[in-house]
Amino acid sequence: MKNKKLAGNRPATSTQKYLDIAEIRDDMVVLNDGSVRGVLLVASINFDLKSEDEQKAIIGGYVSFLNTFNYPIQVIVQSRPLNIDEYMERLRKVEKEQTNELLRMQTADYRIFVGELLTLEKIMSKKFYMIVPYIPVSDKKKGFFDRLGSVFSTAKVVQLSRKRFEEFSGQLNKRCDFVGSGLGSLGLRTQRLSTQALIELYYNSYNPDLFQRQPLEDVNKLRIET
Repeated sequence: MKNKKLAGNRPATSTQKYLDIAEIRDDMVVLNDGSVRGVLLVASINFDLKSEDEQKAIIGGYVSFLNTFNYPIQVIVQSRPLNIDEYMERLRKVEKEQTNELLRMQTADYRIFVGELLTLEKIMSKKFYMIVPYIPVSDKKKGFFDRLGSVFSTAKVVQLSRKRFEEFSGQLNKRCDFVGSGLGSLGLRTQRLSTQALIELYYNSYNPDLFQRQPLEDVNKLRIET
């Protein structure tokens, strides 16, 4: 059933037009200003369990690591409610298939305990990301007000030629490898996000509630209608 009055109130343009992201492909985020970004997922360490000497060494190493950059980097800490639906479903399956009655009862008790724990206390998970940029030289020469205007202007689709795209990708890959190597020397494991992981990251960032109810499909399975 169609309602002409409601149809007239629909927005003429998509909200995606006002986002900074032009496209995501080849493990790289292309922004509307023509610059590109790579994202590294960084594993955490338990700093409090380290000795005083170890803590000082880590801090000193991190300071030295930051001083090696001649370009800006961004560190993001993302907190989200812990989703253990798949884990709970596996417990139900193990409980159902358990032939030993005692083990089945213990599995059921454990499943109920975990479920009650989640209802009493909101358990959060934290993920740490490091954003690595590559900005073309021509963009670096822009003045402050030119950059400010590009931030608040309506987003436009950016299409890079294959040659420039490969050049940007190569430079960004070198920077991501350098950052990953530097963090690895501090005992921090890193993993660069793939195209699928990047799409899920931004989808979750812009739609945190919807992401819990409706996870994003595999990018290879998505069909785009033209």
